[in-house]
Amino acid sequence: MTKITLKAIFIFYLLFSFYQAKAQVSVSYFGNSDNSKVGVGYDFNEKLWTELRIYSGTSLENVTAEAVLNYNFLRREEYRTYIGGGIVVNNLNGIVVPIGAQFTPFENLKNFSFHIELQPMYEVDYADLFVNGFGGIRYKFN
Repeated sequence: MTKITLKAIFIFYLLFSFYQAKAQVSVSYFGNSDNSKVGVGYDFNEKLWTELRIYSGTSLENVTAEAVLNYNFLRREEYRTYIGGGIVVNNLNGIVVPIGAQFTPFENLKNFSFHIELQPMYEVDYADLFVNGFGGIRYKFN
């Protein structure tokens, strides 16, 4: 099997395995003026959640993936704030520290939220530090 086929199988496996546990699954979009990414998340509990994010603008051979584990350190009904850690691999190779907030502005749509995120990244190939900011939306399935 080629690398492309293996990556596609892996991504579809992840998506369908998350679908089986849809009570704790979310989908998200992150964007800024330079790039964007989409994510599939899984909440382990009220405090701890993980997300697999794929950067846009890459071919299947060069899919840049990001895996993060986040901790909700402040949780209210209208918002929650989080910090986490993770890795980015392929076109970018590094360590990321997402720091963000999710806002639930609509009382009748508690599963829908807006989020903002500041994400410092240490790029290991160039030994350089980057700071990215993202805004986006998230939907949590119930």
